[in-house]
Amino acid sequence: MPHIKFEHVDVAFDDTPVLKDINLDLHEHRIGIIGANGSGKSTITRLINGLGEPTSGTVSVDGFNVAEHAKELRKKIGFIFSDAENQIVMPNVRDDVAFSLRRFKLSKQRRNELVDAALARFQLTDLADHSPHTLSGGQKQMLAMAAVLVIEPILILADEPTTLLDLINRNRIRREFAALEQQVIVVTHDLDFISDFDRVICIDNHSIAYDGLPADAISFYTELMEQRALR
Repeated sequence: MPHIKFEHVDVAFDDTPVLKDINLDLHEHRIGIIGANGSGKSTITRLINGLGEPTSGTVSVDGFNVAEHAKELRKKIGFIFSDAENQIVMPNVRDDVAFSLRRFKLSKQRRNELVDAALARFQLTDLADHSPHTLSGGQKQMLAMAAVLVIEPILILADEPTTLLDLINRNRIRREFAALEQQVIVVTHDLDFISDFDRVICIDNHSIAYDGLPADAISFYTELMEQRALR
């Protein structure tokens, strides 16, 4: 598994704190990140794949400073958004998956093999020539998964991957995530989704409030929110 490290990381925008003194050593297979809206949890994933930089401190993946090696690391890191529409860039399903491989020097044959395998894995072969915008919400999220996994990443980051899905597709996404061999870090409000993960981190007030086993972290977070609601 990749080794992700946060060392005394602060993030602020216009003197407004987003993260404060984050220290993490992430090496487990599946890690969940929970917290109230605005707590800073999504910023953590953006720091890992170089979509943001710390105001101070360092974030590294396998010893490489993300701020200095963001371009190279993004070839190894997949990112799944809550709204799969945000990941659609091409006019048909097949080309959308193939677009992810544009940064790699591959033969046409190898590229086609990878795309075919990704489409088959997520039951999208029969939809290859369709516009992504005509797919159902669940199919769009399967397309997002295919477009991410076709690059064979070492790490997958997901920000609220079940937010817009009905129960059937939410459960399917959960099964797909459970089957992934890669390291997975998921930011979510769907507490049941991460109940069998290896580790869950609760972010509150821009800092780490709890870090431990899922049941303990979820219980801590639930009680924290209940107490806050009574104030």
